[in-house]
Amino acid sequence: MTHASPGRRPETAVAARNRPPAPAAWVRRLPLLYVVVLLLIEPVTPTQWPVSFALVAVPLLTAFAHGPSVVAGATVFAVLFEGVLAGTPCCAGRPVGYLWDRHYVASYVCTALVGALGAILAAHRIRRERTLADVRFVADVAQRVLLRPVPHRIGSLRLESLYLSAAAEARIGGDLYEAVPTPFGVRLLIGDVRGKGLLAVETAAALLSAFREAAYDEPGLPALADRMETSMSRRATLTGGPDPGERFVTAVFAEIRADDGVVRVVNCGHPPPLLIDPDGVRELDRGRSAPPLNLGMLVGAPYHVEAYAFRPGDQLLLYTDGITETRDPDGAFYPLQRRLRSWGSLPPDELLRRLHTDLLVHSKDRLQDDIAALAACLLADEECAPRGGTALR
Repeated sequence: MTHASPGRRPETAVAARNRPPAPAAWVRRLPLLYVVVLLLIEPVTPTQWPVSFALVAVPLLTAFAHGPSVVAGATVFAVLFEGVLAGTPCCAGRPVGYLWDRHYVASYVCTALVGALGAILAAHRIRRERTLADVRFVADVAQRVLLRPVPHRIGSLRLESLYLSAAAEARIGGDLYEAVPTPFGVRLLIGDVRGKGLLAVETAAALLSAFREAAYDEPGLPALADRMETSMSRRATLTGGPDPGERFVTAVFAEIRADDGVVRVVNCGHPPPLLIDPDGVRELDRGRSAPPLNLGMLVGAPYHVEAYAFRPGDQLLLYTDGITETRDPDGAFYPLQRRLRSWGSLPPDELLRRLHTDLLVHSKDRLQDDIAALAACLLADEECAPRGGTALR
C-alpha cells in the first residue's frame, strides 16, 4: 500500500497526480539511437537505396516518450538532416544536385506530415496518461478509505499489514483486513469476498464498515460473527441479482486480550490463522469452522470460539488464500508454513516484507490472485512501556 508523505502539501500532491509518469530511459533515447544506427548504415548503402529516407520514422519514435513540442523539434531536425544527407557527396556517392530531387522533396514532405501526426499522437498519449494517473490517484484514496493502514501498535500488540493486487493497474479488490481496539481486547478481521470487480469491492466495504461498528458493541466473538452474517445477508438481498446466496465472504475473527495470554478465534470458512511461537509454526484449526458469511443462515451452524495460548513473543498471521494458492511457473503452490519455519522468528514488519518479496520471486512477478495478510505480535511487558509517543493510523 502507498501512503502520501505527511510533509507534502495538498497542491503539490495534486500536481504530482496530474503529471504523466516518466517513460523508461531507453524509450526516451530511442530516436537518438535510431539516428545513430542510420548514420552507421548510410556510408555503406548504394545510391539506389538512400537510408536518409528512413528518417521519416524519427517523429513517431519521439512521440512514444515526448510531448508535441519535442516531436515538432524532432520533425524539423529529421527534415534538415534528410537534406544534409541528400546533398552531401560523401554520403553514398550522391552528388549535391540530389538535394532538390523530387524523390527527396517527397521525403521531406512525408516527414513533415508524419511529424504532424506524431505531435497529435503525443498529445493524445499525454492526455491518456494523465487520465490514468487520475484514476490511480482515486483508487489510492479509495484504498486508504477501504483498507486503511492498521496501527503499528495497539497496546501490547505490534501489527503490520500487507496487500498485493494480482492486477498490475488495480489498487483494491475483494480481500480485506482490519484491527480495532475495543473494551473486549484487540479484535482482528481478515476476509476474502467471493468474486471480483466492483461488486466484490462494495461487499468488502460493507463488511468492513459493519465490523468497525459492531466490534465495539458485541461482547463475544460468536455474537460479532452473527452480526456480520446478518449484515452480509441484508447486503446481498438489497443488491439483488440472480442468486444472492452465491455472494459470500470467508473470514476469520480473532480477539487478543493483553491480560489472559489467550487468542480467541472464530473461523468462517477461511484458511486458518498460523501461530508462530518458539515451538514452530502451526495452524489454529480444530475442524469446527463455520460456513462463510451469508451462508450461515442456510446451514444454521453455530459459531465456535477456539482459544489458544498466546504469550509474549508469539505471533499470529492471518492471510487470504491468494498466498497459499500462488503458483510458480511449474504449477507448485507456495509453501507458506515451510517458508515461515525456515525464516525463524521475525518481527511483523520484517516478516511481511520477506513474505512479499518471496511471493513475487515464487510467482516470477505473476500473481494469480489478490493477497492480504495481517501479522500481530504480542510484546513483552518491558516492550510495552510508553516511549513518549502514540501509534497512529
